[in-house]
Amino acid sequence: MEMEKHLNCSRGGAESVLGLKPSSSLSIAYHPEYGPHNDIVLLELDEKLLPDVFNQRVFIRGQPDDDAVLCTQSKTYAVKFVGTSNSVCLVPPSNQSGMRRKLQDHEENGCDLESASVIKLAPGSMEIVEIAPRLDKLKSLLSQAPYGIEDASEMEVEGLGRDEKGLYKWGDLVNEIQASDEELKSGLQSLSAFEIDGYWRLLDETYMDMILKMLLHNCVLLDWTLNALDEDEVLGVLESDGFPRKVAHHCLSVYGDKLQEGGCKPFWKLNDKRVSVHFARSVLREAEGNMKMERFLDEWRRKVPIGMETSLEILEGEILTEKIGIEIWIRAFRASSLPSAAADRFSILFKERPRWDWKDLQPYIRDLNIPGVSLEGLLLKYTRRVQSSSHEEPVFTAR
Repeated sequence: MEMEKHLNCSRGGAESVLGLKPSSSLSIAYHPEYGPHNDIVLLELDEKLLPDVFNQRVFIRGQPDDDAVLCTQSKTYAVKFVGTSNSVCLVPPSNQSGMRRKLQDHEENGCDLESASVIKLAPGSMEIVEIAPRLDKLKSLLSQAPYGIEDASEMEVEGLGRDEKGLYKWGDLVNEIQASDEELKSGLQSLSAFEIDGYWRLLDETYMDMILKMLLHNCVLLDWTLNALDEDEVLGVLESDGFPRKVAHHCLSVYGDKLQEGGCKPFWKLNDKRVSVHFARSVLREAEGNMKMERFLDEWRRKVPIGMETSLEILEGEILTEKIGIEIWIRAFRASSLPSAAADRFSILFKERPRWDWKDLQPYIRDLNIPGVSLEGLLLKYTRRVQSSSHEEPVFTAR
């Protein structure tokens, strides 16, 4: 009877536990509101994340069908439940709402003044592990409605209603994509996405090709140097050619590098590699399949401005070549189109080719970013290395 009375009374709060000295003990008792409390979940965190939690700078992101992730401003963490066979007692603070009023009643019933009040037994806790951001969905969403010539025409008609289907604002992307804000911004930049009229868009490849060709045409017509393009002049002329100024500026930022501003006027230099890769993609897109190497090089060099590089080395991660008889064939195979998850990436690569030389494989895996795992570690996990001798290049097959 005395034990039952003790178990059902409560006195102390979390302070009595925190103040417990080494090698000492403390009685525990049921809190008056002891119960399931399914709204309480324990989360185990690294100490360096505490400031973000206490200052409300962490977010749980994901759709109902997704595995939830926790995001800070710069990193993404997987969240998983870890059960425990030990009893984890949760003791609320003594100043919890409603607790003080009940303490007096329980003291009169003979409760132990030094007991701690347990409000819940936790079966386990949530743990977090840093992971790569899940950005594959981002390209899929933005590809639904790329910005093209029809959108530019709509801008010229004042008051024309916009079909917002397949369009996403920043807040929409935050809700859909499981990544931190910084990782999401980086993902948008890697896709060459831009914000216009409040929506994040990809520029249609054909429309982008039109703008770049017009820019290069104007360089010849107006005797502009490709290494020092006056931003205001370039955008003004492209705008008079019918391209929205913001879209023209985006094209300039994709294919150019902003020079150090010596005065008030910003200048740009066209990036040889980015321009050359663009026209290589254009040639292969028009071919819709394999091309003979000789024909590809001929068409590529005719499209690229004189003086810009057209060596195959700059197309690493863009093309695959294959020798059939005496002919060498080339086709598009872009690293940027591959999934970011390592298992899915290697699965696709080995479906494409059962054996990879290192020089061919490396461009397709060098961008894999798995926290805590090196590129060598990924190769050990997903591939078998075959090397006849130390003088030969290694060959990789699926594990």
